[in-house]
Amino acid sequence: MTGEVARRTVGTAEHRWRVLLRLAGRHAGFFTTRQVLRTGTEQRVRAALGDGTVTRTGVGIMRLADWPDGPLDEYAMWAAWFDGVAVVSYQSAAELHGIGQLEPRFLHLSVSAGRVPVTPRLVLTKRKLVFDDWESCGAFLVTTPVRTVLDLAESEIAQTSLDEVVADALAIGRCANHEIRWGAEELTERGASRLHRALAAF
Repeated sequence: MTGEVARRTVGTAEHRWRVLLRLAGRHAGFFTTRQVLRTGTEQRVRAALGDGTVTRTGVGIMRLADWPDGPLDEYAMWAAWFDGVAVVSYQSAAELHGIGQLEPRFLHLSVSAGRVPVTPRLVLTKRKLVFDDWESCGAFLVTTPVRTVLDLAESEIAQTSLDEVVADALAIGRCANHEIRWGAEELTERGASRLHRALAAF
């Protein structure tokens, strides 16, 4: 949280509203009730809900009504919920990168902090990721292709599915053979073995 947001009493009502708009702009127009309280814009948001310029999209989350809908809005919405500290990962990251055919039924996020929402839609992994492990997709973050491959090697997906993920990642140039081999050195014996089998099958 920036000092600007933390000092909610500083500035005019218009200034505080602009701060909220900037926060919403980071996540495709989505913002949370916590951000509203932190910026001190409760009255302005109530008025905007009344005139339709802000809409409710779920419990504790809203969106600027004039923001255009997009195919990745759900990712942006949950990024807003976790104040930008969530990273799309595992099967969901593979889908975004176009590697494998995992067709996840849930949205997989890695989070380092934040209040867990009550929803069956999310699969959350509590962990901290270093800067090199993720990249920006504009309104949200996603694990890099290499990190995604490494994560999936440690997961419970079938070996045949992992083989396909690795083959796709290499075939379309999302990561290189040596990057996967170097990354495998940090994995458990099981994860490293699964990766080596996937590389051998390519």
